[in-house]
Amino acid sequence: MSSVSSACPCGRTRSPGRPLPYAQCCGRYIGDFAGCPAPDAESLMRSRYTAFTREDAAYLLATWHPSHRPSALDFDTGAKWLGLEVRTHRATGPDAAEVEFVARWRVAGRAVRLHERSRFVREEGRWYYLMPCATDA
Repeated sequence: MSSVSSACPCGRTRSPGRPLPYAQCCGRYIGDFAGCPAPDAESLMRSRYTAFTREDAAYLLATWHPSHRPSALDFDTGAKWLGLEVRTHRATGPDAAEVEFVARWRVAGRAVRLHERSRFVREEGRWYYLMPCATDA
């Protein structure tokens, strides 16, 4: 678990080679969901990655759009999170966006890699994770 002064798990930097501390990055959104919503889809995606590293189901469920929100979440016990790479972030409308990312972790000695292009929507000033984009056939 990250302390407030340690580097944020999402990997966001303030300048090349200078990672943002958790408290100045995702920690402000995770720690104050009601008062400090993520300002854009990329920030929400990064904070959701960080919430996965912290096994924070409450934040993950709160930021999942109600139309696709699962009733509960399961975490990989003993997962070691290895990093996040945000590849693209683009607006698809005034209140819609897509974020392409790669998240990596290791569980039970096995490397796992999730490459996803996700859809996000903004409602009443708050961004929500909607779902993965349909893959091209």
